[in-house]
Amino acid sequence: MSVPVAGHFDNDEARPDEIREDDLGAGRKPWGSRATAMFCSVVILGVLIGVCGGLLTLMLYGIEHVMLGFVESPELPGPFETHPWRRVASLLAGAVAAAVAWWLLRTRTRAVPSVRKAVQGALMPAWQTVVHVLLQIMIVGCGLSVGREVAPRELGSMLAQRVCALTGVHRRDLRAVVAMAAGAGLAAVYNAPLAGGFFAVEILLVDVTAPTVCLSFLCSAVAAWVATLIKGTHAFYLIGEVHGLFTPDTMGFALVAGLCAGVVGALFRKGSSWAESRKASGTAILWQLPLAGLVTGVVAIWIPQVMGNGRATAQMGFSGVAEWSFIPLLALSLVAKAAVTLMTIRAGASGGVLTPGIAIGSSLGCILGIVWVHWCGSAPMGLYALIGACALLSASQNAPLMAMTLVMELTEAPSNLYVPVALACAVSVLTGRWVTGRLERRRAASE
Repeated sequence: MSVPVAGHFDNDEARPDEIREDDLGAGRKPWGSRATAMFCSVVILGVLIGVCGGLLTLMLYGIEHVMLGFVESPELPGPFETHPWRRVASLLAGAVAAAVAWWLLRTRTRAVPSVRKAVQGALMPAWQTVVHVLLQIMIVGCGLSVGREVAPRELGSMLAQRVCALTGVHRRDLRAVVAMAAGAGLAAVYNAPLAGGFFAVEILLVDVTAPTVCLSFLCSAVAAWVATLIKGTHAFYLIGEVHGLFTPDTMGFALVAGLCAGVVGALFRKGSSWAESRKASGTAILWQLPLAGLVTGVVAIWIPQVMGNGRATAQMGFSGVAEWSFIPLLALSLVAKAAVTLMTIRAGASGGVLTPGIAIGSSLGCILGIVWVHWCGSAPMGLYALIGACALLSASQNAPLMAMTLVMELTEAPSNLYVPVALACAVSVLTGRWVTGRLERRRAASE
């Protein structure tokens, strides 16, 4: 007998990627009513995911210390003081090790499905998922250009399937709990409970009923809090003093930035989809991923901020100065970060694009801010970079609530900035959808 997690199947046979009762021990007596079992599961998962999120962060710091001789922080977000050839060696070593491990994992064992497929009912195999998660953290620590936020989401999904089997969560509720756990993984590593809750509700479930929203935020809040007990807490990005800047100048910039970020965000989303759909498979990963690591290393000799999950590139935008001479460096960092991120994913690496998207948006916002300040603006550059980051991430993820809350939480920005940020995000998403529609119609016409 099978336990469908989501959707309806026309026969009684379980599909190959579907959760079976003998896989997880499903069918146990629930812990009380459906609501009680679900509530208990969410609380337990919040604690477990918080512990895992804290430990994954410490693991990342440890790998950075061993491989690059630094530990990222708001004051030193990238390996700027590391010798250039050590950067190359770290990237190449990490890429070679990951290529071999992923080749073995993907060709010799049960495949690890995506989080979205797990929410739809695909089983997350236990040890394969753990290895897959650790590999993602490892390559980011070595400097490869991908985000680390997918790893805790996958781990949260796998844990949710096991915990729900123990608590006897009804199969109709399992889909929601898996999504909540994935969002809690995001919340744990970045101390972003709002973004974690919105990720589950806005992206995975598209469900805004009161119980779903409450439990999503509960799971993410518990995970974020527990993680801080292990890894501590601080602002992920520093944006300087931006209090009380809710002015016509800011609103005007938000409109312009939303339009520009919508175009760039749509192109980055398109590029990410292209890279993911053509990701190296089989033996191709054995040479393509090391080559991507080597290319990234060569680029990092002169542009070290391209390394890692994008924190260094983003911080450069958030700490920008209103000087024309700063624009070429920002533009070069923006293009390089986008290129090496897509190249790394195309070469076979698994990882996210949230923090690389923030990096690209911060750089774009700072570039636009420099032009704006010399024309009519007066706000600090950190605010312009903040608006650009929120807007681009909204367009690239097509999820404005998750995007703006994630960036606002990572920067610990004042809440009054939600007004211009919300305007920029709304404009960017609408613009991004228009651009995406145009590109799809053009492709259809050419075919």
